[in-house]
Amino acid sequence: MGMVEKRPLSAHHAILLASQTDFSGWREAARAMALNGVDPADIAWSVEGEDTGDLFAAPPESTPLPAIPPGAELRVPRRFVDLAEAVICHSDPARFGFLYRILCRLQREPHLLDVATDPDVRKLEEMDKSVRRDIHKMRAFVRFRRIADETGERFVAWFEPAHFIVERNAPFFMRRFTGMRWTILTPHATADWDGERLAIGPGASKADAPAEDAAEELWRTYFRSIFNPTRLKVKAMTAEMPKKYWRNLPEASLIPDLIAGAEKSARDMIERMPTMPAPHHETVQAKHWRNRPAETQSDGADATSIAELRKAATDCRRCPLWRNATQTVFGEGPEDARVVFVGEQPGDQEDIAGKPFVGPAGRLFDAIIDEAGIDRATTYVTNAVKHFKFEPRGKRRIHSRPNAGEVQACRWWIERELKLIRPDLVVALGATAAQSLLGKAVPITKMRGQTVTREDGLKVFLTVHPSYLLRLPDDAKAAERERFLDDLKRVRTLMDDTL
Repeated sequence: MGMVEKRPLSAHHAILLASQTDFSGWREAARAMALNGVDPADIAWSVEGEDTGDLFAAPPESTPLPAIPPGAELRVPRRFVDLAEAVICHSDPARFGFLYRILCRLQREPHLLDVATDPDVRKLEEMDKSVRRDIHKMRAFVRFRRIADETGERFVAWFEPAHFIVERNAPFFMRRFTGMRWTILTPHATADWDGERLAIGPGASKADAPAEDAAEELWRTYFRSIFNPTRLKVKAMTAEMPKKYWRNLPEASLIPDLIAGAEKSARDMIERMPTMPAPHHETVQAKHWRNRPAETQSDGADATSIAELRKAATDCRRCPLWRNATQTVFGEGPEDARVVFVGEQPGDQEDIAGKPFVGPAGRLFDAIIDEAGIDRATTYVTNAVKHFKFEPRGKRRIHSRPNAGEVQACRWWIERELKLIRPDLVVALGATAAQSLLGKAVPITKMRGQTVTREDGLKVFLTVHPSYLLRLPDDAKAAERERFLDDLKRVRTLMDDTL
């Protein structure tokens, strides 16, 4: 562009813009001033209806714009026009003069916007970023409330933006909610869409917004259900959702409690998660189980006997444990047994044999119930979890305790076993069995020897698992064996009382 010729003008010019976002008015005035070489300090910018803070001051008026010299041209990078259109929405009252100063500098320094270290350029970009961030927040945090007026259903929202962004942002909501009739109220302006026409009106107050509607409780329920405590990062959350927006968000009332309980909720989630097999086990499985027959899934819901239920359980896929176990190890014993013993899960030998309680712990169990005077042939024995969970360690398979999610998945089977057998008494051998039978974790060492009656009337006697005795040092083993024997004698007494 050619040099701008300076013309003698009055020392001061007043520009009155039609609104806070009157970009076309600013551009017209700035163009005329710049082409006449008017210094930025000689221009006073104001907005019609704006509070000047001076009670006795006369309303501002515009001075006539100077005529543009014939043939004069004003050229600026397209990037500046885009930035100016955004920054004109900033709430800084000095933005009009600031933009004009940048415009004048661009006449002398055409590549000014490429100088990232220039204070004016940095400020321009920061203001643009602040406006864009405010636009994003408005799109994220506007919450409509449904009302009914004489023309039908309408949705109204209240929002408090930091900048004058309503007019710039309204087309987004028009495109997104084309089929709705909506109004967005803000202190600066109001956007209204009637399904055909978008109108921008004066600002409103929060009192103009409708009260809470029924949909907000539904929204809070949804927000609570999707909250993932394991991914909670409070600093990042408050950065993305600044607290100044919380007062207008229905879900914000939940946030303090969700944060306070996040650690416990995360522990509970992890506890419920099924454990995935070790990565290298797929290689072992592919090598040794290539000819394993494909199985079809069945849930056994219609089973009328233990035999039918056992057959359905062979295809169980309710948790990932089936992938690595040799087979389902189902319960065993008479279908009319009055007492059911429930262990934790099959061990290494049970997994291979397909029968419960045939390993070292099972043999110890057989010996002690015999001493207690209980005929195992008259009892039903089963496990809370039907597949062997282990960690491959070389050629060995090391027992791994099932987690709450796996126990919960297998409750499907244990409850159907009990429904078909209808025993008078169930003995929970260990904490996992107790958790499965009672639906919650219980301190087995503290409650050992107690009988708990479930809501369905079934009595559950609590004691330790016989494998616990095998893990004890020799000097403690004999005493604990006597305690376990005493527990089973009490079971026999309960059997005598109920049979």
